[in-house]
Amino acid sequence: MTDTLQILVTITALALATFATRVLPFMCFGSREPPLMLLTIEKNLPPMILMLLVIYCLKDVQWLAAPYGIPELFSIGIVAGLHFWKRNAMLSIFIGTLLYMALVQFNLFSFL
Repeated sequence: MTDTLQILVTITALALATFATRVLPFMCFGSREPPLMLLTIEKNLPPMILMLLVIYCLKDVQWLAAPYGIPELFSIGIVAGLHFWKRNAMLSIFIGTLLYMALVQFNLFSFL
């Protein structure tokens, strides 16, 4: 198979798969209520994904060596407080990221 034909076949297969994943829920649940299990997953999946991301981000922190994870914990506290105060996910994410990068790049906890 030539390279051009292979690329076209791949793009077509990916486009059909994407279209099918978008249409399938409407075909299955368009006229009836989704099952209770699906509603439970819909409700609980976003917090579970966020918890996995937090765990993944903290997995390599050196808790027993300076700065003892203080930049990470400080940034998490600021992000949580800002999010509970403003209820704006983008603001919380950007401010938390900028704060953490400043703490790490400028080594603000080097005195520990």
